[in-house]
Amino acid sequence: MDELPFEIPESWVWVRLGDIFNLQAGKFISASEIYSENDDDLYPCYGGNGLRGFVRQYNRNGAFPLIGRQGALCGNINFAQGKFYATEHAVVVETFANVSVKWAIYFLIQINLNQYATATAQPGLSVNKINLVYIPLPPLNEQHRIVTKIEELLPFIDQYDQKEQALTALNKNFPEQLKKSILQAAIQGKLTEQLDTDEPAIELVKRIQAEKLRLISEKKLKKPKGQSTVFDPDNLQNENVPFEIPENWVWVRLGDIVFNTGQKTPNKKFFYIDVGLIDNKNHKLSQIENIIDPENAPSRARKLVKNGSILYSTVRPYLQNVCIIDEEFKYEPIASTAFAVMNVFSGVYNKFLFYYLLSPAFTDFVNQEMIGVAYPAINDEKLFNFIVPLPPLTEQYRIVEKIELLLKQIDHLS
Repeated sequence: MDELPFEIPESWVWVRLGDIFNLQAGKFISASEIYSENDDDLYPCYGGNGLRGFVRQYNRNGAFPLIGRQGALCGNINFAQGKFYATEHAVVVETFANVSVKWAIYFLIQINLNQYATATAQPGLSVNKINLVYIPLPPLNEQHRIVTKIEELLPFIDQYDQKEQALTALNKNFPEQLKKSILQAAIQGKLTEQLDTDEPAIELVKRIQAEKLRLISEKKLKKPKGQSTVFDPDNLQNENVPFEIPENWVWVRLGDIVFNTGQKTPNKKFFYIDVGLIDNKNHKLSQIENIIDPENAPSRARKLVKNGSILYSTVRPYLQNVCIIDEEFKYEPIASTAFAVMNVFSGVYNKFLFYYLLSPAFTDFVNQEMIGVAYPAINDEKLFNFIVPLPPLTEQYRIVEKIELLLKQIDHLS
């Protein structure tokens, strides 16, 4: 018997399915006679993929394994007991006195009858074909012992499966979670050394404020709506800050350290940065060929952009998409008004701010303050009012260097 796949104990015997089971397909019943809801007058109806519904008649009474014989899941094993109806797509397995029904179920599952299905658009199983499949038959008492051991182990197998699924999900999400942890630690000053030689950030802010006031007086910059032009750290003392920062850092509002270059109605060809144009996995523009004629300009094409600008999407479904503009454009770039455009003052490293905008702390701010149900959004005024931890400039560079080193290492884990 060359077809036998493995050796069996001496007290066992190889038999064909048709030697120990009587396999018989059920009977057709119209779909109009099958109900989706059960009541006391109905019986379960089994088809090729298990329970199909409930009917008013039955054609079997007892305990039987069922083999699905039609469709992609043909060869699947179900169990029916009591009074039920088997359709023509379910093969009823009648067992005899020397075979345990439960043992039959477990062994039929194990031999994977789907491998004997016809390879067609609508796979099916031939009863005549599976009648010839070999199966190892133990003595009846050992069948019962096998069933007892299987059912003793099944709960542990289920637990293992749940733990394996949880571990798989953890491994899948681990790189992304690790990135978030690194960003959060970095913007709290926990990844870099605090150096006494660093100029305190408060001095940096004073120079930024002087620059801002000068640009406003020269009418090169508009006064931010709803914001003071004078930075007063005491105004933030009662702010509900999310974490502590090193002594030589300072909390500022986002609007204290960034500006935008205004809006413009284009009068010649321009490169339009639509709100959906950011590849948020790589934080880059997905293309730089989106050239628009002024007569075809979208109504949202208004915000001026320059090299080094940070774009932050403020509307769903792109809310929180962010990138730094570092491309050379053939035509003037103009962004959708669905972006907040942030240009940093001298003394602020745009990459440090970029990574802060990606951090869990800033994401929490946005999630708490966005408004709207179908299309949540956040306006620039509210966004620019969020607080930012500002380190000394030299430390900003050290933080970015550390972040990018660690993120590069994490990419090798993905």
